[in-house]
Amino acid sequence: MKISFTDYKASICTTIHAPPETVWNIVTDTHLWPIWGPSLQKVACADRTIHLGCTGRLKTPFHFWLPFTITQYTHISYWSWRVGGVEATGHRITKNRDNTSTLCFEMAWWLFPYLLVCRVALNRIAKLAADISVSDQHIRRKQ
Repeated sequence: MKISFTDYKASICTTIHAPPETVWNIVTDTHLWPIWGPSLQKVACADRTIHLGCTGRLKTPFHFWLPFTITQYTHISYWSWRVGGVEATGHRITKNRDNTSTLCFEMAWWLFPYLLVCRVALNRIAKLAADISVSDQHIRRKQ
């Protein structure tokens, strides 16, 4: 994992051994957020897959609900949101030459302690992506 501070932003990135589409599907599926996101327990959203302007609520580990809105969205590339009225994390995916992906969580520099939470999330996403890739390979072999 790589942590960096640039242009008043903090970010944490990792390489995930799965194509960008797989990683994108994980980070944009609201049903999967509680599986990989340690800072939330439940999500209430009319849309399973997020899009620009999508809204909902998330339940924190402290048992209160916060509203969210997707504020930026570029398909299989980047999305960000406001949570509880505060600009929260950005989620950036880039494709690497070997068909792996780099996933970065970005935030305002003053949120840098949240990088620890993001590190846990990145590890969980990498595991989910690996499990999906293995499952896909198994299905392809059976066909």
